[in-house]
Amino acid sequence: MIKKLTLIISYWLLYITYANGQALTLDSCLEMAKQNYPLIKQYALIEKTREYTLDNAHKGYLPQINVAGQATYQSNVTEIPISLPNLDIPQTSKDQYKLYTEISQSVTDLFTIKDQKEYLKANSEIETQKTTVELYKLRERINNLYFGVLLIDAQLVQTELLKKDIQNGIEKTKVAIANGVALKSAADNLKAELLKANQRTIELKATRQGYIDMLALFTGKPFDPNTIFEKPGRQILSNLINRPELKLFALQKKSFEAQNKLLTNKNLPRVSLFLQGGFGRPGLNMLKNDFQGYFIGGLRVGWNLSGFYTIKNEKEMLALNQNIIEVQTATFLFNTNLTLKQQNAEIVKMQELIVLDKNITTLRESVKNTTQNQLTYGTATTNDYLVAVNAEDLAKQNLIIHEVQLLMLEYNAQTTAGN
Repeated sequence: MIKKLTLIISYWLLYITYANGQALTLDSCLEMAKQNYPLIKQYALIEKTREYTLDNAHKGYLPQINVAGQATYQSNVTEIPISLPNLDIPQTSKDQYKLYTEISQSVTDLFTIKDQKEYLKANSEIETQKTTVELYKLRERINNLYFGVLLIDAQLVQTELLKKDIQNGIEKTKVAIANGVALKSAADNLKAELLKANQRTIELKATRQGYIDMLALFTGKPFDPNTIFEKPGRQILSNLINRPELKLFALQKKSFEAQNKLLTNKNLPRVSLFLQGGFGRPGLNMLKNDFQGYFIGGLRVGWNLSGFYTIKNEKEMLALNQNIIEVQTATFLFNTNLTLKQQNAEIVKMQELIVLDKNITTLRESVKNTTQNQLTYGTATTNDYLVAVNAEDLAKQNLIIHEVQLLMLEYNAQTTAGN
């Protein structure tokens, strides 16, 4: 068994040496795929939008400046209904003009803009997290492609071992033919099986290239057929769920809390300071019918009470939306836990199959070695030998498949849990 293990390692090293390509890990492949995915650009766009939006909201602290003017003609004007001798009482013109600038500073907004900025930040974080959730979906796709390559690599190594066994059988058959205990057709039978093994190698390499081409599209990096895909280590499984969707749900609830504050702020009295300066005819003195400058300063207070008609319903709707998020969170956790239980059951099954695979492989190898020795002396036919070789190959192929599947199941379980 130790000799066989040494032979397997030797072939694996020979395969790597022949490949002489650049090593690639699963983590680096995942990172390259993430950086290459078009959606990654959305992070920068969301951040830029966030900066502009918050900057605009911050400008709410600044005074508001308004420039206005008007020219009017009216059918009547105010007159003093008295007439005094030697006294000319001026009459206001029916055409009047006004041009003014008003500067106002909202006192209420000085206290409410903070809540508006918190709401804008929460929405920006939600958009960012949505992008993270979408990018996370790449992990399982990359996992499947990467482990597909690993499975084929292991099958290629096993196929080389199969070829070696068939070649050994050919050599022993030649000895048997030389000793007159076997026919030449016996060697031809083994040579045909060797050609079939070569066909399998061609098929496996073509399939491997297909996986590599798909990984190249995801990562944006060209991989040649000699690229070495490193086998990742076993995973310590955890059922603690840490998926990005959970953070998204939490951010959505935070956004509703910010909206609740904004509803309250919307119905507060509006208090502002203002200063208005202008030029017109008449000015503030209505009895002076000339163009003149003026200014007015003061405090404005306004309160739109109609908002109280709907604020109760609006807050109830926010509460309902929060409940919907809680239900979505609970549903997501339920489905994720269900998937984890199924994956954990598959992992346990695969572990048990691997134990049996190893025992079967040991027995099949023993039968093959015995048949190989019998082949030299003509006590076993090439068909007997091929049955033993193929049985051992099938056992090893099952072992290889189950070992890679176990790794893939472990990594997919970690992906499902978000760890």
